[in-house]
Amino acid sequence: MNFPAPRVPYLSYDPTRYLLLTPEDHEAPARVARLRALGIGEAPLPAFDAFARKMARTTRAPYAMVNFIDEHQQYFAGLYTPDDDKAVELGPAPPSGHPSRVMARDHGYCPHVVHRRKALVLDDVCDYPRFAGNPVVDEIGIRSYLGAPLIDRTGMVLGTVCVVDLEPRPWGREGLHTIKARAAELVEQIHEMERRNSQEG
Repeated sequence: MNFPAPRVPYLSYDPTRYLLLTPEDHEAPARVARLRALGIGEAPLPAFDAFARKMARTTRAPYAMVNFIDEHQQYFAGLYTPDDDKAVELGPAPPSGHPSRVMARDHGYCPHVVHRRKALVLDDVCDYPRFAGNPVVDEIGIRSYLGAPLIDRTGMVLGTVCVVDLEPRPWGREGLHTIKARAAELVEQIHEMERRNSQEG
């Protein structure tokens, strides 16, 4: 008996690779408007870099990000790498020669976290066919990922916080609890920034 192929909503499909790709993001325009109202997501912030550094140290991960996503790309407004706190080159380097904080929207796992609206734990991305073919595996060498969404007081998913490693990592329940707690902490920090800006305005 022939069954009809199941419909997979909100997912792009590349028939040349036979892999499910990055989920479509219908909330992106509203998210961009919210991020602009908050004044975040388009430039690095020292506070977010410090937050990424704290996440890396807490989880003992070599890389940590505070990531905001628009219709076309991801922007690491907070970033920690083991290279003396300098940004790792995850995208095309700007003319100045400094590493970029920009990554294509179809790279990595944060867009999946935004779409799911819940944390994602990948001890070894190669254990998951859906994620093993992601470009960051071959291009950057990422093997494990731990991320959680930043959901603000309006219910909008602003972006994510995440840590990654170049080796498989058993994050466990402790890792899941930690990344969710860090996400809640940063959302409160963003709300405090919003209140402060409102009072000053």
